[in-house]
Amino acid sequence: MPCYRASSSRPCADILFCFPSSLHSENEFTFLLPLFPRRFMMWPMTPRTLQFTLSSLRTSRLGLFRSLDFKQCTAELILRGCYQAELGYPRQMCSTPSLLTPGCDVGRDIIQNSKEVLSLLQGKNPAFKPVLAIIQAGDDNLMQEVNQNLAEEAGLNITHICLPADSSEDEIIDEILKINEDTRIHGLALQISETSFSNKILNALKPEKDVDGVTDVNLGKLVRGDAHECFVSPVARAVIELLEKSGVNLDGKKILVIGAHGSLEATLQCLFQRKGSMTMSSQWKTPQLQSKLHEADIVILGSPKPEEIPLSWIQPGTTVLNCSHDFLSGKLGCSSPGVHGTGPIAEDVSLLAAALRIQNMVSSRRRWFREQQYRRWRLHCLKLQPLSPVPSDIEISRAQTPKAVDILAKEIGLLADEIEIYGKSKAKVRLSLLERLKDQADGKYVLVAGITPTPLGEGKSTVTIGLVQALTAHLNVNSFACLRQPSQGPTFGVKGGAAGGGYAQVIPMEEFNLHLTGDIHAITAANNLLAAAIDTRILHENTQTDKALYNRLVASVNGVREFSKIQLARLKKLGINKTDPSALTEEEMRKFARLDIDPSTITWQRVMDTNDRFLRKITIGQGNTEKGFSRQAQFDIAVASEVMAVLALTDSLTDMKERLGRMVVASDRNGQPVTTGDLGVTGALTVLMKDAIKPNLMQTLEGTPVFVHAGPFANIAHGNSSVLADKIALKLVGEEGYVVTEAGFGADIGMEKFFNIKCRASGLVPSVVVLVATVRALKMHGGGPSVTAGVPLKKEYTEENLQLVADGCCNLEKQIQIAQLFGVPVVVALNVFRTDTRAEIDLVCELAKRAGAFNAVPCYHWSIGGKGSVDLAQAVREAASKKSRFQFLYDVQLPIVEKIRTIAQAVYGAEDIELSPEAQSKIDRYTEQGFGNLPICMAKTHLSLSHQPDKKGVPKDFVLPISDVRASIGAGFIYPLVGTGLMKLAHSSSTSISSLLVSCHI
Repeated sequence: MPCYRASSSRPCADILFCFPSSLHSENEFTFLLPLFPRRFMMWPMTPRTLQFTLSSLRTSRLGLFRSLDFKQCTAELILRGCYQAELGYPRQMCSTPSLLTPGCDVGRDIIQNSKEVLSLLQGKNPAFKPVLAIIQAGDDNLMQEVNQNLAEEAGLNITHICLPADSSEDEIIDEILKINEDTRIHGLALQISETSFSNKILNALKPEKDVDGVTDVNLGKLVRGDAHECFVSPVARAVIELLEKSGVNLDGKKILVIGAHGSLEATLQCLFQRKGSMTMSSQWKTPQLQSKLHEADIVILGSPKPEEIPLSWIQPGTTVLNCSHDFLSGKLGCSSPGVHGTGPIAEDVSLLAAALRIQNMVSSRRRWFREQQYRRWRLHCLKLQPLSPVPSDIEISRAQTPKAVDILAKEIGLLADEIEIYGKSKAKVRLSLLERLKDQADGKYVLVAGITPTPLGEGKSTVTIGLVQALTAHLNVNSFACLRQPSQGPTFGVKGGAAGGGYAQVIPMEEFNLHLTGDIHAITAANNLLAAAIDTRILHENTQTDKALYNRLVASVNGVREFSKIQLARLKKLGINKTDPSALTEEEMRKFARLDIDPSTITWQRVMDTNDRFLRKITIGQGNTEKGFSRQAQFDIAVASEVMAVLALTDSLTDMKERLGRMVVASDRNGQPVTTGDLGVTGALTVLMKDAIKPNLMQTLEGTPVFVHAGPFANIAHGNSSVLADKIALKLVGEEGYVVTEAGFGADIGMEKFFNIKCRASGLVPSVVVLVATVRALKMHGGGPSVTAGVPLKKEYTEENLQLVADGCCNLEKQIQIAQLFGVPVVVALNVFRTDTRAEIDLVCELAKRAGAFNAVPCYHWSIGGKGSVDLAQAVREAASKKSRFQFLYDVQLPIVEKIRTIAQAVYGAEDIELSPEAQSKIDRYTEQGFGNLPICMAKTHLSLSHQPDKKGVPKDFVLPISDVRASIGAGFIYPLVGTGLMKLAHSSSTSISSLLVSCHI
């Protein structure tokens, strides 16, 4: 096609189009009108001139990608005009051909592909729509429209943050930091003047949001060869794309990059070198610039050409591409400076770069989605150096330096804004993670339970930790341990801490056992606030008239009197459908204001997390201000509070608030339940618990992740860690990962409650039960002498005795059968002690398999860490591959008595149950109040299958006595009491306290 020069006889147009005479109609080129916001001229090869003024059109050049179909277009378009003169090029250069076709095809394909990819991603997660933020300093409406329209075309949301052109470095950084922490924004680009691109500004961007690839992290990955894991500059990529699509073979070409700086210069050099090009960089004032220009096959302009540099320095046939910042931002024109002579075509970089930026956004979201699917963690596991003999737990814990918790969080896929760090080794995990990973498949769910234990415990926590250390540190399988937080009562008492032991521990041990992040203190505060509200309400109702009490409850604030949300809920419960406090009748005011609590029915006690036997029974209200309204009360241990059980079973903040509001604290004088909601303190309790609801992240000795959250007792409560910790962990490990959690006491108590209570609440289905046994406990069940904490073991336990072991395996066999009632495969983990003999170990494993265990494996994690539980981990993986046949033991719709009887007979082996008159009365009351369809949480001794602690093995021919029945309505279960004293504050062991204080240097 011949080239035409702009002449003085033609009006000076912003853009000149030349097209062949084969175009016979204006309609064949009017599709171009919306592409440019300025006036342009159409110049045909026939002697007719058409001029259109487009000052009223404000559509951006994005229309090029939407409406221009070059495959069907018959015009060969040449764009030139006054913009080039503004760049310092003479008007004579306007005759040089430059085709839009290659770049437009690429850009259109990129946007279409991005749209398709996003559509697929959103098909998997309809609520997800990526958001790109652009910080713009100054007024650049042209590129703003381009970015906006491109994003809309691809299906992205885009937000512009417009700052004044003279914004300072700190002002720009402030905006960057805000966007860094905004989880709703997934990508960030800067549209600021070139002089503002300081290293401080560029590296303020989060690398994972840096869609322009300007941060040192992204540049480093590119140079290292990890381009698939980083963002690459869209401008540099656009240059390469345009050259290759125009038919330029870059291999062996001499490339001169002039006037480029920083990330653009580095990226261009890196990309060209990988294409086999010889790349040179130069600045405009370089003395040898002319000779370099003469040698170059391709010239890339990284900044505007100074006027003193003559265009004649560029050899004919040299391809010239302009990617200077001002040019790309639209300040110096819409087209590229062109090529000199008849060489390969030059192309406009700006539109393609904008499209590639969108592609970067989409690619990052695709990577993100892929990472949310199952992937093996890149976990840096900590090395163990086991010693023999094994040192004390505290010595082992302090000999290992834990990873910084933020590093651990990143390794397992947590985002920076999903954790709240407490010191160096603990962090809380926000529940927003569940929303982000809601479409992620859950991992395998493994429960660690045990046989009926000795008073010393059989090492369930140690087995749990050893198992996850084996899975992750030695088999490279994602796994999470979920443990209960220990109470200070047992920690300072005979039992001690609960961080595991030997070389299978949670570290730091002191942090785990003492306070942690304050969850139990929050529970104590919430529990005692409610206790105070109960007695205060009784006092006020006893000393005030109906009207005074009503006015106190519905007080006028700034002259406005209205019901709170919780008060409106109480009105609804009472059947009063009014919202105006002044509209209530005297009878309605009385019903609303008076709870009429019967003090003798109060079940809500004060709690503390320290053993103090002298607070088991107290008298409250003896001060003069209480006006003689005293009553008998008591303190329970803090973890026995129903607030703890609520925390362990809730699945969201909203659910927790509802559960707290349902807690029954007493009955009124008509026998109707009085709840936390009736007292109006639900919101206050929820506020106190708002941080406690977040699981606590820690790590094992080998650097594998652990959630420590909630710690309800396994007698009067269900004895499992929180539902939320399990759910989050199951998402984080992915479909092929494992979450290992522990149930308190023996399988007859903790496991039964895990299945019938926790799994009902969570909807989670267990894959495997790991049943922990020890030779020591089996010998006790086989008739060995009694085992007492703090007293040396008798020789029967330290010497080989195969007969005692064989006789005691009846308890192991019974616990296997209990697990099989729920349809879950059982792997027996024999926790080996140094006094156990090979013959005893082999005997236990053989008898366990005969009893129906899927497998039985000796474990040595206590002495050598996760390496000692690799066989157990492999057995668990094999068992978990089988299809689950999980089922509940009973239907919750059965009467309360029948549910109790089912557990007593099927699990404990009792002949029947015997209800005390008080227990029968409570059952009748709870049934009448509508609580009969709740699951059962049996409160009995953990030292025997029966109600008698001294009955070992498998007791027979006994009737289970139910002395009382209580209800945890908020938590969602009824708990019959089999025996007494299960919630009391036990006395402390001064020896344990002293040893702990010494170990903690207190």
